[in-house]
Amino acid sequence: MDLRDQLKNIFPEHEEQDFEIPVEKFVQQEPLTCKFEKKGRHGKPVTLIEGFEGPDAELKKISKKIKTTLGIGGSEKDGIIVIQGDNRDKIMTILKEMGYKTKRVGG
Repeated sequence: MDLRDQLKNIFPEHEEQDFEIPVEKFVQQEPLTCKFEKKGRHGKPVTLIEGFEGPDAELKKISKKIKTTLGIGGSEKDGIIVIQGDNRDKIMTILKEMGYKTKRVGG
């Protein structure tokens, strides 16, 4: 006898009802920072997007949107999106269109 059967024996008049759990949409609190970096990458320039607080699936979605829109390579790991080249301005406009606040770091 499982727990459900035991509860039916205790409360025979109770009717089971199905319910849906409401899904909350994620809202980013702090702005995403876009910064340019060459250190530790053998002189190759990259744009880093840091400060994402949401789930990894959403991070991958943002990364894919940026990479396909600009037609360049990149990756995402540990809450940081790495995009090849110095594309801060273009990336910031894409993120603003997606509804994220952005902040430019560096010159």
